[in-house]
Amino acid sequence: MDVRDDALQASTPSNPATGTASPHIYRRLRTITVIATFGGLLFGYDTGVISGALPFMSLSPGEGGLGLTPLTEGIVASSLVLGAAFGALFGGRLCDRYGRRRTILGLAVLFFAGALGTALAPGLEVMVLFRVLLGLAVGGASATVPVFIAELAPADRRGRLVTQNELMIVTGQLLAYTSNAVIARTVGEGGVWRWMLVIATVPAVLLWIGMLFVPESPRWLASRGRFDDARGTLGRIRDARDVDAEFAEIKERVTADAAEPRAGWRDLGTPWVRRIVIFGFGLASLTQLTGVNSIMYFAPTILLDTGLGTQAALTATIANGVVAVLAVSTGMWLLGRYGRRPMLLTGQVGVTVSLLLIAFCFLVLPESTARSYLVLASMLTFLLFMQGCIATVFWLMLSEIFPLRLRGFAMGTAVFGTWMANFVVTLVFPPLIDAVGGVTFLLFAAINAVTFFYYLRTVPETRGRSMEDIESHFRRQFAA
Repeated sequence: MDVRDDALQASTPSNPATGTASPHIYRRLRTITVIATFGGLLFGYDTGVISGALPFMSLSPGEGGLGLTPLTEGIVASSLVLGAAFGALFGGRLCDRYGRRRTILGLAVLFFAGALGTALAPGLEVMVLFRVLLGLAVGGASATVPVFIAELAPADRRGRLVTQNELMIVTGQLLAYTSNAVIARTVGEGGVWRWMLVIATVPAVLLWIGMLFVPESPRWLASRGRFDDARGTLGRIRDARDVDAEFAEIKERVTADAAEPRAGWRDLGTPWVRRIVIFGFGLASLTQLTGVNSIMYFAPTILLDTGLGTQAALTATIANGVVAVLAVSTGMWLLGRYGRRPMLLTGQVGVTVSLLLIAFCFLVLPESTARSYLVLASMLTFLLFMQGCIATVFWLMLSEIFPLRLRGFAMGTAVFGTWMANFVVTLVFPPLIDAVGGVTFLLFAAINAVTFFYYLRTVPETRGRSMEDIESHFRRQFAA
């Protein structure tokens, strides 16, 4: 399928509802975004902290660990990812039914319970149980937070505000890597991983408190027939001159959808809906098959295999987090100047070359300190392209391409694909790297090369368009 269209290449808005917000209104939107993206911070911390915790959890119970093997390491790491897949699927439905804001409040409670449960887990079974619970929260946040922000943002600010969530994700990962290294150095090895995991309870509390003061999405309110509330919310987050035009556009779309039944699997019988959901599912799945989480979750393990010591590997991993934060910050700046499509394609080329370099280091170079740091440099190059181009664009596009009536459902379905692909990679990576070593990275490079050509054929440009305008485009494009 080819979803590109010249009409979507325009870089300026095509309707009056996309005017530039005043500094006062923009500051209010930024504050709301920071509060909501504490969900992204938790997403990042809870997925990143496991990289430093696993070496200590692999110690014997007598040494304060859980006695994990390479297989059970994969199970512990991937259990969160499996939970996240279903958290995204059900979280999308819940945010359609109960609202974006109420769903995020519920997810904050799950984040707290999951973090506390994993930190206190006495054995493997309880650890996996609470990692799945934590995964439900992570998946729900990944499906809900970008949609919530996208629905609050004006078209000309949507890219920057939605990608704030990606910045918070990688910031959470950086905090995880940094706290892992500090705790490992100061607390000692006995049960040190418990301290690493319990820290995540703090941002969970902050998320819950902050969301009490955040308004509901005006688009969701309108979809439930609460037009007065929707208009009132728009009045709080838009300049007065823009409210009427945007409210009219939203109301027109909601009125047109009113005769249709509640969103669900039956909607996949509609050709244009089915094609856009398949496209979103494919984009979500292929983003994870870059192999990014093999590096984000298992960076210390990879560096240990190159010959570095445990403490040196944990400290070196902080560089991954720093580069990821810098890359996303740069990507947010680039989004204001270039389209989604060229950034995504550039990112695919960069990650493919980086994976080939990692494979070369493992397969050709002898074990040495120089090889360890060449692998680290290649990993950082990978993250530069992955986080700066692919991840930044991926979450933004998913938040804006789906129609309002089934946005939560479709987003949840697509993000389910993200987490299932992530689950497969996370589960098989430890035994795969143990069995075939550097060949693992050659496999990822091959997948990414194929992905580049798929994106070249299918990815549309959505920059500068209102969400209602994007929906109208896809309805016309796939009407047949």
